[in-house]
Amino acid sequence: MVMDALEEVLWLGEPAAHDRARVGGKAAQLSRLAARFEVPPGFCLPAGTAASTAAAAYRELAQRLGEEKPAVAVRSSGVDEDGAAASFAGQHETFLHVRGEDAVVTCVEACAASAQADGALAYRRAHGLCEAAECAVLVQALVLADVALVAFTADPVTGDRDRIVVNATWGLGESLVGGTVTPDAYVLHRDGPALVDRAIAVKRRMTVAAGEGTREVDVPASLRALACLEDAQALETAGLALSVEAEMGHPVDIEAAWADGRLHLLQCRPITTLS
Repeated sequence: MVMDALEEVLWLGEPAAHDRARVGGKAAQLSRLAARFEVPPGFCLPAGTAASTAAAAYRELAQRLGEEKPAVAVRSSGVDEDGAAASFAGQHETFLHVRGEDAVVTCVEACAASAQADGALAYRRAHGLCEAAECAVLVQALVLADVALVAFTADPVTGDRDRIVVNATWGLGESLVGGTVTPDAYVLHRDGPALVDRAIAVKRRMTVAAGEGTREVDVPASLRALACLEDAQALETAGLALSVEAEMGHPVDIEAAWADGRLHLLQCRPITTLS
């Protein structure tokens, strides 16, 4: 019975999980990149898969990680999500620091249902996409980030393709992608890469793991005006972004995290603002 349920599950890094039509854009891209980059392990439930299947898959992931109740991130992965025409950023539910089978199943159900939310459907119409909106769900081991960041291999505002832009802040990525914190900004030239400029912000809010989820808190006073990244980390981040760009064949926007001195790749999408 367990093996039957797990047959529906596609694991990141396996060839079957590279298929965008089955696992959606987000999971397919991460699966393709998992062989070369430090992508957190996880699995994808194709659209229409029973949410209860996630319980058996979560137990398997726990065994692979050697933990009884590992913390995971649960995210949507639509067929046309994270594509060249539309990113769907913020349109579907995301849950961080989810622990335990029941909690994972509940979050999988909520992620799948969010594809039918009014805002997500309006977004689809605005971008000329079809109304059919079933989406797969991605479950990955959670990286408890010391620093969360977003990196662009072209300037998303000016379109300058010689520049890499890295935005970084303390803690998990929700405060950064949600816009509730002003991040540090690093600008690098892609040749090298070489650091060109940095602007260290006063970072007042951060997202941290708490209980069976996350919460946003004040940044400790000693960290607010402190740079999130050392120059060497900014350069390594830029190098990762360029390597992902080379693999994907187009300018990219990546989400990543520094945790315990290691850089993890969490998401990759095309930069949709470029002409």
